[in-house]
Amino acid sequence: MMNVNLEHLKETYDYIRNRYKDEPEIGIVLGTGLGKLAESIQEERSLKYSLIPHFPISTVESHFGRLIFGTLGNKKVVAMQGRFHYYEGYTMQQITYPIRLMKLLGVKALFVSNASGAVNLDKLKTGDIMIINDHINLLPDNPLRGQNVDAFGPRFPDMSQPYDLEFIEKAKRIAKEENIDVKEGIYAAVMGPNLETKAEYNYVRIIGSDVVGMSTVPEVLVARHMNMRVFAISVITDEGHPVNLKPVNLEEIIQVAESKEPYMTKIMQRLIEEIDL
Repeated sequence: MMNVNLEHLKETYDYIRNRYKDEPEIGIVLGTGLGKLAESIQEERSLKYSLIPHFPISTVESHFGRLIFGTLGNKKVVAMQGRFHYYEGYTMQQITYPIRLMKLLGVKALFVSNASGAVNLDKLKTGDIMIINDHINLLPDNPLRGQNVDAFGPRFPDMSQPYDLEFIEKAKRIAKEENIDVKEGIYAAVMGPNLETKAEYNYVRIIGSDVVGMSTVPEVLVARHMNMRVFAISVITDEGHPVNLKPVNLEEIIQVAESKEPYMTKIMQRLIEEIDL
């Protein structure tokens, strides 16, 4: 089993290079209800996933399924407007295929957003924005499993600091300057697609997480494997109460995410402008 199909990756790379010549510095993965950050990008080229060779196709209704190239702030970026999840039936290698591609295109730092459910209810509530400073991987597979490609990174990549401390501190300062209330905490990734039971929410809290979601960790693992700097931010769209758990539906989750989107966009945009790579 190979970690990634290098021949496919080269074909994808060549397809994109024939349509976009500039070298993006920043890669962005836009999560549930947060795809409108793409509107802040001065778009130079967009490619539908369905037209890109060997590229997966997002099956989540709220995800647009486009790869957008352009400028955000003062930097060249490539943004995924719609990501892939393990619960959609994809392998971990397919989920993280775009991150491998970003590295080949020149990306040095990855910015990730997601929607998540709060489990640390002493600290978080619906509508909060949380900067991720660590994670717990509860997914049943790992995108780094299989034959390692040494050109990408080491067999046993270090994860002592998966989320860039400099980016985190800058984001917190920006949020303060913009009067945006942000929290900071740990994200646990689970398989999904069902939301968690009361007992499962309680378990995730007991093992040390502040929020739970169904994405982000695979992309971060692969980005760090390739020595890309990472920043991740989460919008809390529901609360996993271990006793009085209320039903939640996708429409409500998307509504909350979209209501907080302008604040997340402001933080991400300014952070991208201010960082040195």
